[in-house]
Amino acid sequence: MLTRADIDAARGRIAGALPHFPLERSERLSTIAGGPVFLKLENLQRTGSFKERGALNRLLTLPPEAKAAGVVAGSAGNHAQGLAAHAARLGVRCTIVMPVGTPLVKVTATRELGAQVVLHGRGYDEAFAEAARRAAEGSLTLVHGFDDLMVMAGTGTIGLEVMDEAPDLGTVVVPIGGGGLIAGIAVAVKETRPQARVIGVQSARVPSMKAALEAGAPVEVPPAPTLADGIAVRRVGALTLPLVQRYVDDIVTVDEEELAGAVLFLLEREKAVAEGAGAAAVAALLHGRVAAGAGTTVAIVSGGNIDVNVLARIIERGLVKDGRLVRLRVRIGDHPGDLHRLLGVVAEARANIVEVEHNRAFTKVDLDETVVDLTIETRGPEHVRDLEAALASAKYEIQRL
Repeated sequence: MLTRADIDAARGRIAGALPHFPLERSERLSTIAGGPVFLKLENLQRTGSFKERGALNRLLTLPPEAKAAGVVAGSAGNHAQGLAAHAARLGVRCTIVMPVGTPLVKVTATRELGAQVVLHGRGYDEAFAEAARRAAEGSLTLVHGFDDLMVMAGTGTIGLEVMDEAPDLGTVVVPIGGGGLIAGIAVAVKETRPQARVIGVQSARVPSMKAALEAGAPVEVPPAPTLADGIAVRRVGALTLPLVQRYVDDIVTVDEEELAGAVLFLLEREKAVAEGAGAAAVAALLHGRVAAGAGTTVAIVSGGNIDVNVLARIIERGLVKDGRLVRLRVRIGDHPGDLHRLLGVVAEARANIVEVEHNRAFTKVDLDETVVDLTIETRGPEHVRDLEAALASAKYEIQRL
């Protein structure tokens, strides 16, 4: 069983090897949650996530013969990069087994950090099984991403840092995948400040820890696509579950829209880039799944390795949801000057046109008419209503898409 002493020892080992990022107060989240809320920005670590802490502590606890033989892990994400980076720095040979479908950018990043990358299997489970096979056959040390006491001890150092900077800590909100992050933090916090609350957050689509708590043992939940792919672990750890049962006060879930909204909130309001999993704790606070209690509330932003194409889609959808990007369908005459007059009304309303699309063939309009779809940037819902009123006053037939 993991103890506070294990975490204190881990802190001593990894001291100086990782940068320290102080807590950042979020004024907006504090208002929403009803008490002071601070962010622990682990997305700022060298490889973009908290995973470096556990990987480094595990490497530093290996005996000399194990370091000489090397390590292996199955991972398609942050654990791969954290382990690769510190293994290279310490001169330990590192092999990472990744699923065949892993995005090229992740494969390339892991190789650039010094690891040998092996592509195997259709998903994490098959990749991990191959890593375990290689460990057994090659006398390598298998470094699990979460179900390892020394990995959990490393991640638990986050809890110590949080209590150092928030001596009145009342609540810490933590994303949950396999349970390693919350187990380490919960031990550190609860063995020091038992009155503080530790709240876990999972994707509603892959709630493996909630299922395990209900069953009283790790169970495998069905796979499901989720923005929070970093915590989409189908089966929690045999070592992490007892710690969660003992120390974690509650677990809540957030849906896909809430995760996307939290990613956008962090980018726009806090100037922080977070992946879906990394934004889960913030999503819970933003949408009322967790409210601030007595003392300071700290949300762990666990990682920032998000694909830029996904981020672009999140931004666009967020603008639509906030009413800052709107699409209107307008029926106009199909004669010289008709489009110019329409765009003049939009310009007078101080809205910015992003895209114009004519549709003559697939709508039921007269032969001398056309339908124009306008994608428009606005200042928000009130501005959209003003724009629609201006178009109606100009006798245009409009439809919001």
